[in-house]
Amino acid sequence: MKKGLFISLEGGEGSGKTSQIVAISEYLKKHNIDHIITREPGGISISEQIREVILNKQNTTMDGRTEALLYAAARRQHLVEKVIPALNEGKVVISDRFVDASLAYQGYARGLGIDEVMEINEFAIDGYMPDLTLFLDIDPQAGLDRIAKNSQREVNRLDLEALDFHNKVREGYNILLKNYPERIKLIDASKNFDEVFEEIKKVLDKYIRVN
Repeated sequence: MKKGLFISLEGGEGSGKTSQIVAISEYLKKHNIDHIITREPGGISISEQIREVILNKQNTTMDGRTEALLYAAARRQHLVEKVIPALNEGKVVISDRFVDASLAYQGYARGLGIDEVMEINEFAIDGYMPDLTLFLDIDPQAGLDRIAKNSQREVNRLDLEALDFHNKVREGYNILLKNYPERIKLIDASKNFDEVFEEIKKVLDKYIRVN
């Protein structure tokens, strides 16, 4: 039975999720809150191997349904091997993406259907959903510009999609925001790093009791 707290961060390319997760982890450490940080696809060996296939820039012929199924497979292994055990130990789990990413990217942007992709994932997640999702929203072109300026960040297959695709991803996330207002909270990721983190902290403090 789940005892911990499951938090996911979502957003388009260049929204700053990864950097903010590091800051969240430091904040939780400061307040002695037991937690783990992880990512999707990945987080554990099998899922990281699947990630390499999904995001490989050479795999340009990958079918949208194949992509959705691979994400769901990586998600399942990550969930049972890392997320569920941590939650059962009472830890806070902070994940860079979860199921909403598949709904926005494959369901909406790829045109497979949000409901159809959710159906695939319901089999994979077996009822597990985040207690809180932080949606870091940024104009897609601004996000891609950030990536272009960051020489240390890997450029993957999804980064190379046309701007129209990234605009659709954002539209997909906004649909999910309207569908799940109790779980998904909007964060303006166009602000500077510290301002974004202050917004995140205000939301986190409603879910996590800090000392």
